[in-house]
Amino acid sequence: MNVTSQNSISLEKIYKAQQNIKGVVQATPLVFMKNFSERYQANIYFKREDLQVVRSYKIRGAYNKIQGLSEAQLVNGIVCASAGNHAQGVAYACQILQVKGVIFMPVTTPHQKIDQVKMFGRDFIEIKLFGDSFDDSQKAAVEFCKTQKSTFVHPFDDIEVIAGQATVGLEILSDAEKSIDYLFLPVGGGGLASGVGSVFKTLSPSTKIIGVEPKGAPSLTASLKNGVNTTLTEIEKFVDGAAVKRMGDITFEFCKELLSDVDLIDEGLICSTILKVYNENALVVEPAGALSIAALENHKDQIKGKTVVCVVSGGNNDITRMEEMKERALIYEGLKHYFIIKFPQRAGALKEFVVDVLGPNDDIAYFEYTKKHNRDKGPAVVGIELDSKEDFEPLVSRMKEKGFLGEYLNEKPELFQFLI
Repeated sequence: MNVTSQNSISLEKIYKAQQNIKGVVQATPLVFMKNFSERYQANIYFKREDLQVVRSYKIRGAYNKIQGLSEAQLVNGIVCASAGNHAQGVAYACQILQVKGVIFMPVTTPHQKIDQVKMFGRDFIEIKLFGDSFDDSQKAAVEFCKTQKSTFVHPFDDIEVIAGQATVGLEILSDAEKSIDYLFLPVGGGGLASGVGSVFKTLSPSTKIIGVEPKGAPSLTASLKNGVNTTLTEIEKFVDGAAVKRMGDITFEFCKELLSDVDLIDEGLICSTILKVYNENALVVEPAGALSIAALENHKDQIKGKTVVCVVSGGNNDITRMEEMKERALIYEGLKHYFIIKFPQRAGALKEFVVDVLGPNDDIAYFEYTKKHNRDKGPAVVGIELDSKEDFEPLVSRMKEKGFLGEYLNEKPELFQFLI
């Protein structure tokens, strides 16, 4: 492996990758974001990898790897496993290079990403849906490779793939008009962070590099805490582009040395960020692509007056998930709350609740009630959307005072997920 003693990839290998992908991969823009800059009193730039032909940076590593394979390595085709973006990169590379590929994807992959893979790969790829997570798909893909004698193209734990992703870093530094104080990078398997981190550690060593993980899939955070690359037993799959139970062994060693810090971002904040950039900037970003932007909120004091780059890693968002994202965002922001309300079994109880308990700007967004018995009080599941999070405590106080409050469901995830 062409790796330096400091656990980073040599610039020579990265510059070679840049030449290898030229003409296929776009040099995406580094865009100054006026509204975010004003909000955080800093110079905020987005590296727009969502504008790639496959709408994510993954084409860089996939194409660099596949174009470098020998005829002997390609004779039985190539195989990959992916939750979506790497699959699209591999599919597009297969089409351009006219190489046969088999792509394993989790059964839970959004249909939008499956359709995109088919579109980019055309007749050169075959899709196999297997397992509930990327890790399940990868195991199946590796076994398939053994029996078919195909070549496996790893989504992140491969030096040539990492070198391809590193070209994002070369472009950022080429386009930046000022020295960069902070660089925020999403972390799933760690390929992007390893590659771009290698570039910055060599060419811009004063830049603080912040890796950003989803709170529900903290593979790097857990590994750093344990001092060894660690496999998580359970993960939240919502941020599908960055939800892995185990990051790469190579990338863990790289990230351990290259990153200044690692940030965990709540999935609710990610959803809130997705909606914000859509409403304010008309940008469509996927959950993994929003990680770096969401992290700005956690570092708002440190980045004041600084020059900051957020790598927007992808824009493959499934429009059918927008209602779920809105729901998660409202709950995270303290604007939507679910209760079990104890309604007295008498006429006028609902009217009393609406008139005397709800505030003037409170809205009933969910209501489920069935009278199943003859008891004095009947429960209903009620979702209430607030105009301001400061309205919550007064609402609860009025519920208690009037005898309506049964259970607050937001703080009981097992019951909350079952009922809502």
